[in-house]
Amino acid sequence: MKSAIYPGSFDPVTYGHLDIIKRASEMFDEIIVSVLDNKNKTPLFSVDERVKMLEETTKDLTNVKIDSFSGLLVDYAHSINVPIILRGLRAITDFEYELQNAQNNRILSEGSVDTLFMTTSLEYAYLSSSGVKEIAAFHGNISKCVPPLVEAAIRQKFPKES
Repeated sequence: MKSAIYPGSFDPVTYGHLDIIKRASEMFDEIIVSVLDNKNKTPLFSVDERVKMLEETTKDLTNVKIDSFSGLLVDYAHSINVPIILRGLRAITDFEYELQNAQNNRILSEGSVDTLFMTTSLEYAYLSSSGVKEIAAFHGNISKCVPPLVEAAIRQKFPKES
């Protein structure tokens, strides 16, 4: 069985993330979407909230499993016996950052973990979770960025003042 890990913060999950997940689910027998619990960041949503949103938004993809992890990605990959990491790319700046991470992961894993890059579909190339949060903080329209379930959760975090 060919499995791959698609790790990320997913704070919040966007249509760009879902595009990668759906397309990857057609290429692999199993995709493990893993929410990173990064103690150095203050996310908008808890790990549990992000996991639940991903479970709901991917429920129709039968070969997609949602999980979470903390620590080194290569240690997590070894613990679940999955040697492939998927990363989405929107622009050249993403590639520069992700290439360094891929090289570090390859060295740390002593060559047992590889990274595959997938380019985001053009219609979602502008999307980023941080951009969505900024638009939402100013009560802008995020309906083209995230699914309705995620939009509702974000709106609860940024209520309009009466």
